[in-house]
Amino acid sequence: MKITAAESFVLRVPIGSGIADSMQFVTQLEFAGLTIRTDAGITGTGYTVTVGHGGAVIQKVIDTLLIDDLVGKDPRNVREIWQQLYFGKSHWIGRAGATTMAQAATDIALWDINAKAAGLPLWQLLGGARPADIPIYNTHAGWLNYSIDQLREEALKLTDQGYTALKMKVGLADSREDQRRVEAVRKVIGDGVLLMVDANQKWDLMQASHAARLLEDMDLAWLEEPLHPDDIRSHRVLSQRTSIPIALGEHVYTTHAFRDYIENNAVAVVQVDVCRIGGITPWLEVAAMANAFNLRVCPHAGDLMQVHQHIVKVIPNHWLLEVIPIWEQGPFKHQIRLKDGKCLTPTEPGASTEFTSRAFEQFRVS
Repeated sequence: MKITAAESFVLRVPIGSGIADSMQFVTQLEFAGLTIRTDAGITGTGYTVTVGHGGAVIQKVIDTLLIDDLVGKDPRNVREIWQQLYFGKSHWIGRAGATTMAQAATDIALWDINAKAAGLPLWQLLGGARPADIPIYNTHAGWLNYSIDQLREEALKLTDQGYTALKMKVGLADSREDQRRVEAVRKVIGDGVLLMVDANQKWDLMQASHAARLLEDMDLAWLEEPLHPDDIRSHRVLSQRTSIPIALGEHVYTTHAFRDYIENNAVAVVQVDVCRIGGITPWLEVAAMANAFNLRVCPHAGDLMQVHQHIVKVIPNHWLLEVIPIWEQGPFKHQIRLKDGKCLTPTEPGASTEFTSRAFEQFRVS
């Protein structure tokens, strides 16, 4: 089997009502990626996601640095191709950020081809190791633009739907207001529901330490991205100052950085994102590394869960899959399926990355 052609795309998809964390207010998502065609008639789709800007930069990387080096290769040699692309044209200007996200889209598309060629869902091709239903947590519970009344209402609605784990945003200028908001949610959901908080890199070490002290009585499953993602030392210091487990990974782009976080005891929950780390190939390496250190993996849903629903079923140290149900009907042909607070196992061949023709017609901007 040989790759005969590849074509990039950017889709800009509205998400309905806007959502806010401590970094930004989001009204739309961009899906930047490519479709890869083969002489066997099998097509693979891969993508990465931005919060409404930057997709054109990723597309430019795909078009000028990656596509020409794909044509003629056997897509079954996916790990060899990953190495060739990583040490290829993009190596001198990238290794993180847009170049890594472009490589992630490419790697995902190649794995999609391999799963379709085998006639299997990706998780089964990779050797599934998890029960049928995937445990999940819901990030839609507590955006910063929600009032305290809205936080209570959303939390109750989600627990009524069967969710047993919720995440809410923190990172306001006054950490005491964060404390009041988290207290309100904890009180309404009780002690039987897991609760996590996410600061989205908002704090320096002093404020993070102060906020952690204020939140320690809330029985939190983790405190996510409290500091700049490149600052391993400060995460290690914060981990020593608080009993709340530290979670991070959505803005960590290399296996080497994850290694340094893990070896420095600076992370307790590894949130490696398949769209940021460079694709499925290095994602599996990070998950195996975390397992060797007896750490749990809870991936960040930068792919809107479509790929992660497969690869978390392959590893023994997966804990919870993040879900962000921000639309009633998503743009994918085989949309992730949620029921009673669980993610149902995908059954269709491939990586669940194919978009509907309607989505391409309606949302494609480039």
